[in-house]
Amino acid sequence: MLTHQSKYSLLQLAERFDLELKGNPDHFVDGVGTLRAANNSQVSFLANPAYRAELDATQAGAVVLKAGDADCCPTNSLIARDPYLAYARIATLFAPSTRQEAGIHPAAFVHPSARLGKNVAVGPNAVIERDCEIGDACSIGPGSVIGRDSKLGAGCQIYANVTLYHQSHLGQRVIVHSGVVIGSDGFGLAFAGDHWEKVPQLGKVRIGDDCEIGAGSTIDRGAIGDTVLEEDVRTDNQVQIGHNVYVGAHTAMAAKAGIAGSTRVGRYCMLGGGCGIQGHIEIADHVTIAARSIAYYPITEAGSTWSALIPAQPITEWQRNLSRLRKLDQLARKVFKLERSRTDPTENDQ
Repeated sequence: MLTHQSKYSLLQLAERFDLELKGNPDHFVDGVGTLRAANNSQVSFLANPAYRAELDATQAGAVVLKAGDADCCPTNSLIARDPYLAYARIATLFAPSTRQEAGIHPAAFVHPSARLGKNVAVGPNAVIERDCEIGDACSIGPGSVIGRDSKLGAGCQIYANVTLYHQSHLGQRVIVHSGVVIGSDGFGLAFAGDHWEKVPQLGKVRIGDDCEIGAGSTIDRGAIGDTVLEEDVRTDNQVQIGHNVYVGAHTAMAAKAGIAGSTRVGRYCMLGGGCGIQGHIEIADHVTIAARSIAYYPITEAGSTWSALIPAQPITEWQRNLSRLRKLDQLARKVFKLERSRTDPTENDQ
């Protein structure tokens, strides 16, 4: 097993990550870079065929790629079935630690009833309210607030200015980026004839192990039951998850995706940037919803891909298409009438 160090030989990387090495096993690298910008002491990768032309001129010390590209590589090769995944694992070796040193900053407030595990770090102006449980090796960033009765499993990393409302429960190794709000009230309102009345939001938020919540995202607490994210759910920045939503394990959501209340999303789903899911519906496992698409109805076919996106096009072309789109109903009625006339001869006499 490799210990943390600043340089690694290609042989070490190949053995560590089960890669086939073609080239000099004693060549050392100390970082990563793109095919175009990497130098002789860095590792790059080729996963997207769009960058294939940059392989010929790369100055990288080694390139992670598929076996079919290895013969065209002008430098050392690390052959992988999934080059991007292999690159991600290698890059982790060179990622600087962002965890704070263990200890409670003098400017932080920790309620006397809170229970903190071993090697917990609490940054300046952070607040941990009463009856909280903070697991071993957690890191609470500056200005973050952990509301009363909340629980964090071991190894959680809470970045600066995160707010966990009361009774928010996080599993182990959860990463929460800056600006995230977990456990805020869902959009629960009852109309009383001439004004709105608030519906109490009495549930919790429960987040499983190894989840990551992107910056600026919001996860509402349940109205009656809980809002739940199973293990290894990943959200990009500015994702909105409504009250009583249930998200299955290993699902990933790109930036600005939104899920309305009481929706159930399956396991291993992928939601594209800016897509939306209507409330009170269910999405099957392994479903992909493309960027900017909206799911209004349940999706019951596991493994299916859905899209309602109209790609950008020249403005004059779009204006012509829009003009015809406005006449779509009129056109449909004409087609319907023509079809009826073929089966009903009296139709033309009316």
